[in-house]
Amino acid sequence: MGLSPLLSKVIYEVIGQINHSGVTILLIEQNVRIALELANRAYVVENGRIVKQGDSKNMLNDQHIREAYLGTESA
Repeated sequence: MGLSPLLSKVIYEVIGQINHSGVTILLIEQNVRIALELANRAYVVENGRIVKQGDSKNMLNDQHIREAYLGTESA
C-alpha cells in the first residue's frame, strides 16, 4: 500500500540530508522523478539488467527516460 505522501516527503528529505553530508546512498525507488532529483548518478534496470546509466540530472532531460518513466516529452 505504500507510505503516506507526508511520510514519504519526510523520508526523502532525510535521505537528501544524509547524502549532502557526504554519505553514499544506494536508493532503489519506483518514483523516478524523486530518485533522479535526489541522486548524483542513476542506473535504469529493466528485467534485471542495467540498460542505461549516467548523471541523474542528464537522465532527467533524456527523451527516452522522460517518455518511458516520467510520462512527459523532452523540453
